[in-house]
Amino acid sequence: MTFTSHSPRMAGDGRREANAATVLRTVLDHGPVARSAIARLSGLSPAAVSRQATDLLGLGLLRELPEHAEGGGVGRPQIPVDLHLGATGGPVAGGVHLGVPASSLGLVDLRGRLLARRTFGHEGADVRVLPGLVARELRAFLAEHLDGRPLLGVGAAVGGWVDPDRGHVMRHDAFAWYHRPLGAELTGGLGGRTVRIDNHARAIAQSEILFGRPEARRSLVHLFIGNVVDAALGIAGVVHQGPGSAAGDVAHLPVPDSTTPCPCGRSGCLEATASNTWVAETAYRRGLVPEPDVFLVVDAAAAGDRRADRLLRERARAVGRAVALLLDVLNPDLVVVTEQASVLNPDYLEEIRGAAVDLSHVCDDPERIVSPHAGPATLPVAAGTILLNPLFRNPIQGLEGLSGWEVSD
Repeated sequence: MTFTSHSPRMAGDGRREANAATVLRTVLDHGPVARSAIARLSGLSPAAVSRQATDLLGLGLLRELPEHAEGGGVGRPQIPVDLHLGATGGPVAGGVHLGVPASSLGLVDLRGRLLARRTFGHEGADVRVLPGLVARELRAFLAEHLDGRPLLGVGAAVGGWVDPDRGHVMRHDAFAWYHRPLGAELTGGLGGRTVRIDNHARAIAQSEILFGRPEARRSLVHLFIGNVVDAALGIAGVVHQGPGSAAGDVAHLPVPDSTTPCPCGRSGCLEATASNTWVAETAYRRGLVPEPDVFLVVDAAAAGDRRADRLLRERARAVGRAVALLLDVLNPDLVVVTEQASVLNPDYLEEIRGAAVDLSHVCDDPERIVSPHAGPATLPVAAGTILLNPLFRNPIQGLEGLSGWEVSD
């Protein structure tokens, strides 16, 4: 489905584009909200707010809520505006996280709320044709769940070194992907729909900045612990990419007190010490689970297996020691840790916090260390955020860059 807008194109010196982004972000943070309140909250003039609200309504990104109009004063009633959400037929973004054993598919609205979700297992599949398999599953998923809502496009998150500008996975050792044009492959598999890709740690960091806690907009470090281990840094609302978009490789960050051998030839590296692969293989070797599967370990601990619980706490403390290093080097307002057990059970987050605060020289506040705001929905929401973030930064240019959308003069 396409969505055509006939709103005036914004032009000039960039102020109107910046104002449109300010209005949209203010509605994201405070909506439903009247235009007069937007002006007060954003510092824009009432006239500027009125112009941008009109344009954003025309683009289908905002909608008026006359049923919530405020009267009783002098002049016309104040009609609040809000984001045009998927529940009322507004635009949505698809999201896919390409994981090693499985991929998560999702449909996300303009507030980053997950409207639908599916997990697609592909362990043992030929990684050479995996993008085509994922695209096929995603087409079926979208056909089932769009329900007539306009699709902005799809965000795709994946581990490893990802260059979002080129749409390439530069290095993903678990998939043996090197300089792979994943963005173009998924776009082709989706019939030309817009697909934007990024590293999953950066995607979650951006999701925290856009939809999460206010502290994340000042500064945050995000640490992703999965089969792949990597990180992201956000300062003043911008996630750092670095030259070649290579920032965030912490797989070989040394973990204090760890002696776990790493394939790189050293010992004590973070990925070798704390990854899902390490947990699964250790649990299998200790006879805790019938096969090396981290989900089985988490389920066993939840069912009361004390040995599985001790293993997950062991991993959590190792993660906490790595968090302490990141805190001391970067001292962010917030550290977000995506680690499956602690996302599902706050007891493991407390283990991470305790180990980090005990070792850190700059942080004595465990509340600065949190799990992602979206909880178990983190991965598909973050993938959708890859598509949504440019839209909130510049609504007009963001829409112009989306296939299937037309911004007309």
